[in-house]
Amino acid sequence: MTALASERMTQIEQLRRDRPRSRFLRWSLSAFVLLLVLSLFSGEFGFEQVFSPRRLQNLENFLTETLPPPIRRGEGLAAGLAWASDILMSPKGFPALGKTLAISILSILLAFFVAILLTPPGSRSLACPEPYLPGLASAKGVRSFLWNVCLHFCRFFYVFLRAIPEYIWAFLLIQMFGFSAWPAILALAIHNSGILGKLFSETVENLPPESTIALRGIGAGRAQLFWFSLFPTGLSRFLVYFFYRWETCIRESTVLGMLGIVSLGYYINDAQATINTPEMLFLIFLGSGLVLLGDLFSALIRYLVRHAN
Repeated sequence: MTALASERMTQIEQLRRDRPRSRFLRWSLSAFVLLLVLSLFSGEFGFEQVFSPRRLQNLENFLTETLPPPIRRGEGLAAGLAWASDILMSPKGFPALGKTLAISILSILLAFFVAILLTPPGSRSLACPEPYLPGLASAKGVRSFLWNVCLHFCRFFYVFLRAIPEYIWAFLLIQMFGFSAWPAILALAIHNSGILGKLFSETVENLPPESTIALRGIGAGRAQLFWFSLFPTGLSRFLVYFFYRWETCIRESTVLGMLGIVSLGYYINDAQATINTPEMLFLIFLGSGLVLLGDLFSALIRYLVRHAN
């Protein structure tokens, strides 16, 4: 080791010894470890059963049954591909994928529209008597009180929308719309409106204010501040949240199919009910592939937006 490398190692070691130490962090870590140990030993999980001979035999049987029937019978790879092709061309293949994708797209677009409308009254930087006017934005009075009520109502509304899981929303909406695609679309849209509304509002609150203050200084109104300054500035962050929730909608639209709504999840549930394990896993992997394609598409769009200028 050279003298320079040795000196650098000495400096690094000295910095490690001189690093700030937080008692709060240490106690928090200790409490976390203690909570983990208590959870493991008080939950009666029965870890010894996980690797019992019976469980291992069940695992072996499951792995054997997941093979496509033609391959399990020794008919070769070509027969297995033909089996997969038959599923893809049936209603439970590409048509079900298409319906799942359509449900996710329509639901996230509805959620985005509602969230954007709720963002200005749900943002502290806009829900005030005189936004982006230093010294006047926090003025007291009746107008300030009314804007406070509007702000907290929107924040409560966000919580209400996202507090009820999509599965419960869909279960309730089936009573109204029957076993069509609309219960899934509206359930996903309602739940994600609350999530996107909160995320968009917090994004607006944390954007650099300089350009918005300048626009306000020349007489721009509240709507102009949002659409001409805050929305373009925060667009890349909005898109990150939008596409992340869209990927979630793809997954959840599959899950909601288990309620009887005809999507990919409907056929997965049907395969599980008939103990058709190879078909069930094949459809699950199809759903995973759809999420992967959605992730690649969202990454491409975000890249194009970042490099648009």
